[in-house]
Amino acid sequence: MDSVAVVGASLAGLSAARALRAQGFGGRLTIVGAEPHRPYDRPPLSKEFLAGQMTTADLALEGEGEDLDAEWRLGVAATGLEQGRSLRIALADGSAVEAGGVVIATGAVARTLGDGLAGVHTLRTIEDAAALRADLDGARRLVVIGAGFIGAEVACVARALGLDVTIVEAAPAPFARALGPEMGTALSGLHEDHGVRLICGAAVRGLTGEGRVDGVLLEDGRRLDADVVLAGIGARPVVDWLDGSGVLVGDGVVCDTGGATSVPGVVAVGDCAAWFDPALGAHLRVEHWTGAARRPATAVQTLLSGGAAVPDTLAPPYLWSDQYGLRVQFAGHTLPGDEVSVEEGDLASRRFLAVYRREGRTVAVLGVEQPRSFTRWRRRLNEPAGAR
Repeated sequence: MDSVAVVGASLAGLSAARALRAQGFGGRLTIVGAEPHRPYDRPPLSKEFLAGQMTTADLALEGEGEDLDAEWRLGVAATGLEQGRSLRIALADGSAVEAGGVVIATGAVARTLGDGLAGVHTLRTIEDAAALRADLDGARRLVVIGAGFIGAEVACVARALGLDVTIVEAAPAPFARALGPEMGTALSGLHEDHGVRLICGAAVRGLTGEGRVDGVLLEDGRRLDADVVLAGIGARPVVDWLDGSGVLVGDGVVCDTGGATSVPGVVAVGDCAAWFDPALGAHLRVEHWTGAARRPATAVQTLLSGGAAVPDTLAPPYLWSDQYGLRVQFAGHTLPGDEVSVEEGDLASRRFLAVYRREGRTVAVLGVEQPRSFTRWRRRLNEPAGAR
């Protein structure tokens, strides 16, 4: 293989490019990115950058003087992938890139609400964060739709700015998808302690306002006044451009445990990739920083070896969140029916460590301001029952 194209220029794409060079690939390397920016760090967008504590320059992921000897094609999206004597990637400007191997790292885009109403935001890019920050200045009321981690972090920043904040969640408890209802409810107390109003089990009917949002309508008839709305209702993988390519797509690009797709010479990483997880027996997209940083090395090994190097297991996904000065850490997968126990601290103090077990195995761990204990328990994930 004498040429590789990495389609996607965020963390996963940059990590793949670095892994290619680190693993000895010396051929032509092209990096395609839909955004005009060089790779930047996204987690601070909902925290320090939104709060005005970081600049755009602070978000840069590349080291000073780092040179991957790559051709960068930024500000142009991929529109198609064709198989032939080589792999051909069509670009939105009418040009194309041909390569012997392709790394798909096109990420995901936020799901939207509001049909273009001013004051309604999503948070995925630098531009999104800058627009939200500008709207929060001078606003009095923020409504966050969706009680996930990004929405929770924005709520923290907005409270620090003095806004009245309401979080609306359709599920019975916040963070329930990631943490389960019991621990999601426990973590919600942290927000209530800081004056955030949480409304759970309530679906959103629509938004009100002429030109600019002024309220959120709930299905039960309630109306919430709002100067600014953040839609934190998840993201969809950017895979439309693969239609007709032969790459199998479900909820993301379907991959094996090494990142290989249904097309030889094509691997996928990051938020757009649904890798097979043997521990779950299912394909799953992992939309976390650590997955985008670490899995590309495995995918590159798969690509360069022609699929001969495929791992039997995957490291459990890991995420962290900073809320009201506390570090929240979570690793693993939860399923309905998992047993949850608080091993250290207590829920009332908002500083605790909880462990999830399934058939005697430790499958997930949640820590709030428990970094040492969390690290110790994280190592036990998916150990056999009775192992220590």
